[in-house]
Amino acid sequence: MTEFHKLVPPHVRKLGTYKPGKHLRQAELESGVRCIKLASNENPFGPSPLAIEAIKAATADSHFYPDTGVTELTARLAEIHEVNPAEILVTAGSTTFLEILARTLLGPGLNAVTSKTSFIVYPIVTNATGAHLIEVPTCNDGYDLDAILGAIDSNTRIVYLANPNNPTGTILDAKAIDDFLDRVPSHVITVLDEAYFDFADYFAGQRGFDYSHSLDYVRAGRPVIVLRTFSKSHGLAGLRVGYGIGPSELMSYLVRMKPAFMVSSLAESAALAALADTDHVQLAVENNAAGAELLAPAISEQGIRVVPTWANFLFCDTGEDVAPLCRALQEQGVIVRPMTALWRAPNAFRVTIGTPEHNEQFLDALKRVRSRIPELK
Repeated sequence: MTEFHKLVPPHVRKLGTYKPGKHLRQAELESGVRCIKLASNENPFGPSPLAIEAIKAATADSHFYPDTGVTELTARLAEIHEVNPAEILVTAGSTTFLEILARTLLGPGLNAVTSKTSFIVYPIVTNATGAHLIEVPTCNDGYDLDAILGAIDSNTRIVYLANPNNPTGTILDAKAIDDFLDRVPSHVITVLDEAYFDFADYFAGQRGFDYSHSLDYVRAGRPVIVLRTFSKSHGLAGLRVGYGIGPSELMSYLVRMKPAFMVSSLAESAALAALADTDHVQLAVENNAAGAELLAPAISEQGIRVVPTWANFLFCDTGEDVAPLCRALQEQGVIVRPMTALWRAPNAFRVTIGTPEHNEQFLDALKRVRSRIPELK
């Protein structure tokens, strides 16, 4: 009999498995109640109506393979960001870009550096290559750039910086990253993961904050890759469209590692239409800012520490095992994301900012559940 575990390399056997936020239908089957999903940082308003119409129109050509180069969307993104099309690579979500990047640059004996309590895909894609991920302690729930610089060695090839950070929602200002990049060795590629760019950019405008110079680095030819996605403010999480922007020579190597036809024709059509609907993105970011202003103090009143956010979610630290609270919220019809398992924050949960109705439903459920704390333990 074949012993399959002996056929799998040791570093693959040790890999953790990515577990997404609980699916709506699964939660409803478990709980027996109608639920709202505030676990995965999705756009509560869904896709743009223009994107929906584009998807419908694109189905007529579903018998054709998609454009493997995603040519039209790449050209439009290059125009918007004022970069060369050769500096853009569109993938099936920005997480897939991370996987391609890791497979291109990493391997046994090499390493990448990031912070603890950051995006759980970083360790997965790094460890899958046989490389080692160095995670430095957090500072004020975010990145300690000096500690990251101190962890870089001759075998480091990638630094991952999620800005804003997922799951804590903290941010690095542009000057801090400017100074950081001036000190990073030339053999290291810095990934500026800006999945929540639109939300952070809106908050920055409200708060008088200098958020991001990321595209300036690319235009200057620096060893930086900027990640963006259509999964958040554009509401296309289910279609899987994201992209990276970086030096054209490096991108030419990543293209060789990209599977053919990975971005569907429906996804490309939807993304192009979503780019045209700036009002839909504006609705999302304005609603998000108002929701954050409502939710943060209301959650704090329940004795829960809330980290100020620059994204479309709140990181909430209860100070005790969070699993019973999350189960009880699901029983009340609200799905949040416990920061257990690979997130390694067993006392915390993350809640997505929803519509005003979603936010009120969550707060009502939280108040009911918190009143039952003794019996939940």
